[in-house]
Amino acid sequence: MCCFVTILLVLGPRILLVLWWLMDAARFNLAFSTKVWPVQFPWPYWVWPLIGGIFVPWTTLTYLIVFPGGVVGLEWVWLGLGLLLDLSSHLGGYRHRDRIRR
Repeated sequence: MCCFVTILLVLGPRILLVLWWLMDAARFNLAFSTKVWPVQFPWPYWVWPLIGGIFVPWTTLTYLIVFPGGVVGLEWVWLGLGLLLDLSSHLGGYRHRDRIRR
């Protein structure tokens, strides 16, 4: 049971991102297009959701949820909570690195 919950927490947001992209690709195109950013980047827009899905999936999901009206006000708090959840998952693994027997 514990392994199932761990796998769900690790792979769940990534699977949800892929499913959401398959169902509503226009939202991804709009949210991560280079027209939104004040500067132009030399790479295509699809790199952002790919990097976000690999390294910070909860933040990427939160951004997709709060993006349609623009990120203003308390929506920054939601993005911060998503980032905190991502960082806690990365730092939790680092904290318990000594539990593995060598």
